[in-house]
Amino acid sequence: MTRRELVTAAIEHRVTPRVPYNIRPDGDMQGRLRQRLGWAEPQARSLGRLDLNDWLDNDVEMIAIPWWNWADLGPDWRGPYPPASRIKTIGTGSYISFYDDLKRLRDETDRYVLAMVYGSHFEKAYFARGFGNFLMDIAGDLAFAQHLCREIVDRNMTMLEQVVHCPEIDGVLLGSDWGSQRGELIAPDVWDELIRPGEQREYDLVHAWGKHVWVHSCGKIDRLIPRLVEMGVDVLNPVQPECMDLAALKRDHGHKLAFWGGINTQQLLPFGPPAAVRAAARQTRDLLAAGGGYILAPAQDVQADVPFANLDALLDVAREGKA
Repeated sequence: MTRRELVTAAIEHRVTPRVPYNIRPDGDMQGRLRQRLGWAEPQARSLGRLDLNDWLDNDVEMIAIPWWNWADLGPDWRGPYPPASRIKTIGTGSYISFYDDLKRLRDETDRYVLAMVYGSHFEKAYFARGFGNFLMDIAGDLAFAQHLCREIVDRNMTMLEQVVHCPEIDGVLLGSDWGSQRGELIAPDVWDELIRPGEQREYDLVHAWGKHVWVHSCGKIDRLIPRLVEMGVDVLNPVQPECMDLAALKRDHGHKLAFWGGINTQQLLPFGPPAAVRAAARQTRDLLAAGGGYILAPAQDVQADVPFANLDALLDVAREGKA
């Protein structure tokens, strides 16, 4: 079974010979690891790929795709009232080189290829307006907030249409942070009006081309999860044990939804002894992987305050069952 087949089977809740994993260090931790490995500089790789992925031996290859950003928005966009000036955006990346690099990647690896977008919608709106301003837009001028979200999703759809047809891509990672550790940032009924329609358009497009939909949202988003299941999300990340009941999550949604994450990054990884890391990682794996539906990982990227001994302990558990 290739790693591509392994991850696909896990997402689709089929029995696998081992649990796949995808563990990523943050930028600072990447620097520490390169020093540990004696690498003077980051190793250049196409498609924004993590140069440490071979050392980590992850089952997933995460790639950057051509996308878009805001460009020279007028000062009224950062003011407290809905702006009068028009939206201005700029595209990033080259499709020609992207297609060529993607074909080479598929020839080089048997990993599951995941196209990264991350903050594709709600975050994109408040990046333009500022977080506080956009929350005021939602409360004071919902029609404007909805218009802005539609404009964002229209652009997302145009960009996605250029890449989602590629046979080398297995899944697309979308999402935004919809929660804090206390709960959702906006009420679920408002989320239904403001966010759900655009998200559904994106998910439907990805599924139409036979790809898995991966969604990232930090925080305690328990009331949104049934909606995401209804909308067809295949994989949810990061499922934070600091604020979510993983057993309840698996019991209530694990038959339809796969999870990527779940291992404590706030206390366990930076402060727990290696033995505790191994025990907790195995416990989380055994819980969330029962019946399939799990890609083993910490709830967030591994931060620079994590001792190497604890990262090694986590990798020991992740690699269990490898030939």
